[in-house]
Amino acid sequence: MERESMEFDVVIVGGGPSGLAAAIRLRQLAAESGRELSVCLIEKGSELGAHILSGAVLEPRALSELIPEWREKQAPLNTPVTADRFCFLTESKAIRLMTPPQMHNHGNYVVSLGNVVRWLGSQAEALGVEIFPGFAAAEVLYDESGAVRGVATGDMGIGRDGQPMANYTPGVELLARQTIFAEGCRGSLTKTLMARYDLRKDADPQTYGIGIKELWEIDPAKHQPGLVFHSVGWPLDSETYGGSFLYHLENNQVAVGLVVGLDYKNPFLSPFEEFQRLKTHPAIRETLEGGRRLAYGARALSEGGWQSIPKLTFPGGLLIGDAAGFLNMPKIKGSHTAMKSGMLAAEAVFEALSGEAPGPVEATAYAAKFKASWLAAELYQARNVRPSFHWGFWGGLAYSAIDTYILHGRAPWTLRNHSDHDQLRKASQARRIEYPKPDGKLTFDRLSSVFISNTNHEENQPVHLQLKDPAVPISVNLPLYDAPEQRYCPAGVYEIVTDERGQSQLQINAQNCVHCKTCDIKDPTQNINWVVPEGGGGPNYPNM
Repeated sequence: MERESMEFDVVIVGGGPSGLAAAIRLRQLAAESGRELSVCLIEKGSELGAHILSGAVLEPRALSELIPEWREKQAPLNTPVTADRFCFLTESKAIRLMTPPQMHNHGNYVVSLGNVVRWLGSQAEALGVEIFPGFAAAEVLYDESGAVRGVATGDMGIGRDGQPMANYTPGVELLARQTIFAEGCRGSLTKTLMARYDLRKDADPQTYGIGIKELWEIDPAKHQPGLVFHSVGWPLDSETYGGSFLYHLENNQVAVGLVVGLDYKNPFLSPFEEFQRLKTHPAIRETLEGGRRLAYGARALSEGGWQSIPKLTFPGGLLIGDAAGFLNMPKIKGSHTAMKSGMLAAEAVFEALSGEAPGPVEATAYAAKFKASWLAAELYQARNVRPSFHWGFWGGLAYSAIDTYILHGRAPWTLRNHSDHDQLRKASQARRIEYPKPDGKLTFDRLSSVFISNTNHEENQPVHLQLKDPAVPISVNLPLYDAPEQRYCPAGVYEIVTDERGQSQLQINAQNCVHCKTCDIKDPTQNINWVVPEGGGGPNYPNM
């Protein structure tokens, strides 16, 4: 069966904050100029917001620029921040520290980013954006000159053996004069574009963290709407970057989470288990005890910042949001930066499409707009904080204090970033970590956690976690690193199983995948390639 095709002026891949901001700004510009401009946005989740996972404390700066009347339009920013707390945790104590200026949240809001995204989607549709959730972009399409001419969605109804089933439906080609890639962290198509156009030639490697989060309903007597609590230290050791958060939303709900830098060195470390341990700390336990866990999720985030931003444009398309790495890690925020990047990209694309050339063009003005914006100034000022933690927790903390309070982000140097996947020690050189068993009340196992993420995949489909060399997990990862994929995956996707002959093999439980992308990032041999499953699969996060 041949694929059908649809043509638009602009196709946007990804329905997160950056993609929706770009779509809204494009339609605003078209309305202001009286021009026709067709904009299509596709989202691999079953609905907008289904795959969105963030803390989240939202800085409304970009939103106010994009939709100044967001309050009147009832944007779901319902809980203004009322207090900031920043602590260093030991195993039993929480030592109050001065809150760094980047983490002052006066004027910000504790939100469900998924609900903000759903609201942005309604604003985009009201402006005439065509939105298609449940369709995963599986392939970049190129013209004869090598320029991007759109994307194709994945085929539906392909069996695990790779053969079409009775319900087979071919994907659809979505053709555009400009294609905006807003796939988020470690996007599968963005990876191919990075390689094809050598977009990282003048940039440092991207670095990442994994964020693990739960949503709880707590005792109303313990609820403090708008309280924002951050911590560093325990349960992580002094050579592992990371920190925790506890955010009080409305309706007696709190979001609790842990971010672990994926440059961690100990192959026995499990970010999921470290998060479970975090909840046993008295400062966290006292809030959660007697409450009820509502939701669970995990997602990788791009931590590299300024020096890891790649070339943003190529013939026929460009990168925005966390696909390009616009997160401000010291501020622990990326939604406002993602939205601003989408708005800047939209303005550049609109200008590029105003010309007479009918085919794909390169919206080169985007890079100049970025460098002249508050987004670039914010990321440049923050650029040295995250990489300073390559010197360990105490070295990073000391340098960050100097950079923040004395140099004010204007150091005459820029620290370098290094790839995460090659940081693991060999298992023989590392300390084993014994994690306590879950109690089912405060701490939980992976499978019960995946269950409340509402993750679902069509069982009979090709495995979307592809091994470049099927022999590597047993011949390399197991003997050298004790198969770290068993521990860095927060969803129990990877298991080492042994048959009756004593032969080990890697079992991939792809149906558990919450689309966090950690395996694609942290695998020490870069042998795992994450590609999109059928559209609509994966988690369905409520209020996350």
